[in-house]
Amino acid sequence: MNNQKPQAPAAGRYRWTALAAALALSGCAVTPAPLTEAERQATLGADRQAMVGGQAALAGPVSLQEAMARALKYNLDFRVKLMEEALAQRQLDLSRLDMLPKLAAGAGFTARSRDLASSSQNAATGTQSLVPSVSTEKQAHTADLSLSWNVLDFGVSYYNAQQQSDRVLILQQRQRKVAQQLMQQVREVWWQAVGAQQLQGRIDALLQEAEAGLADARQVEQQKLRSPLEALTYRRQLLDVIRQMGIIRNNLAQAKPRLAALMNLPAGQDFQVAVPAGMPVPTLGLNLERMEEMALLNRPELGEARYLERIGALETRKAVAKLLPGLEFSVGQRYDSNKFLVNHSWSDAGLRVSWNLLNLFNAASIKGSAQAQLDLAKAQRLAVSMAVLTQVHVAYLDLQGRSRQFALERELSEVEQGIFEQNRNASASGAQGRLPAILADANAVFSSLRLYQSYGDVQNAYGQLGASLGIDPLPDSAASHELPALTAAFAGAETQWQAKVAAAKAVEDKQ
Repeated sequence: MNNQKPQAPAAGRYRWTALAAALALSGCAVTPAPLTEAERQATLGADRQAMVGGQAALAGPVSLQEAMARALKYNLDFRVKLMEEALAQRQLDLSRLDMLPKLAAGAGFTARSRDLASSSQNAATGTQSLVPSVSTEKQAHTADLSLSWNVLDFGVSYYNAQQQSDRVLILQQRQRKVAQQLMQQVREVWWQAVGAQQLQGRIDALLQEAEAGLADARQVEQQKLRSPLEALTYRRQLLDVIRQMGIIRNNLAQAKPRLAALMNLPAGQDFQVAVPAGMPVPTLGLNLERMEEMALLNRPELGEARYLERIGALETRKAVAKLLPGLEFSVGQRYDSNKFLVNHSWSDAGLRVSWNLLNLFNAASIKGSAQAQLDLAKAQRLAVSMAVLTQVHVAYLDLQGRSRQFALERELSEVEQGIFEQNRNASASGAQGRLPAILADANAVFSSLRLYQSYGDVQNAYGQLGASLGIDPLPDSAASHELPALTAAFAGAETQWQAKVAAAKAVEDKQ
């Protein structure tokens, strides 16, 4: 019996060790659990409601300004950018908290199976000088509250907070860029929808007439009223018209769904676009030198590059700060329930200096790395500046070329319409057959399509030139974020563009 008593504590330790090992191994037994079809099906309704729910219903034909306002308010990709900026702002708030002192509270409970007894030994003789004694209870409660502040950590956290604030500004510049790209897409697709809406009825009527003519041609061929070659040639021309009109109708049918996607309308919803009264050619009365200056001042990419350069400069300062010794102040209040203590609660204060001496040997490398990051940011800004200047020149030349092409397409469309009128009158009077009128109508449709496409290209080039100058399509201010207020603000965006251009022109004239 006496020989077995000392084995009991060891057996207990083995049981606790085995239990801890079993718990650790159970954590490694986790296997991937894919979502079931029922779980995926359960989220479909909520996802659909989240995608298009809460949107203002269409009240009539959609103007370009309303399309831009809807895209700005409801487009999901733009919402993601807004959320990224909000997240960066929250992270900035957290980085500011890192500059505050650390206030830590703790409490604990300890228990042991046997007393913590100890004795002393005579250093000279090696004999026990004191009988074993106990100064700690088997069970004890502890609590503490401490406040500490590291000056070096404060300096590093200060630079981190400044860098995070610049990252928030970078996300704002990226949001501007996304908004510019989104408005460009809306402008381009909206004009495509205008052309599709204007030509849809005419294409359908032409297809009906061509199919009727094709049916007559088949009868003529069956009855052998014409030579086989002439009948086949006649039918081939009609089939070619039907084929080309079918291709055009299919391409035009995609314009409105693309516009609906940008406005985040439910898929398949039918709507009309507000066709403008005329097709004026927009212009910017500035020379290239002034355009270059506006672009270098206003482009969001350059704004982002400047903030990145400022982040690089702060990184250099932060690297230097990390080379300095750290100074930490601390104060605290402690409590221990141990009955052997004379004082169960007490206060303490401390001052500690620490210095990583190895950093002194790596100081050149640390500062060199930070300086290299700053040099890279400067080089990137210069590269972006050159790309911006190139884009300004390309956009300016593109607008001029598109305007000349539109003038040519407008005159050509007038000619084709005149030819169509003449052939239609001749066919109606019986002076000629139906085929010349059908072919002339097809050519007129092609010409009208090219005219709308060319004008859409002019508008797109105009918007691209404004974007290359850094002029935001977004209104500077709006009465509210409601759709009618945003639509009204976008209606005045063109006036804002012209005001900015006029201001730049006035500066140019003074110089």
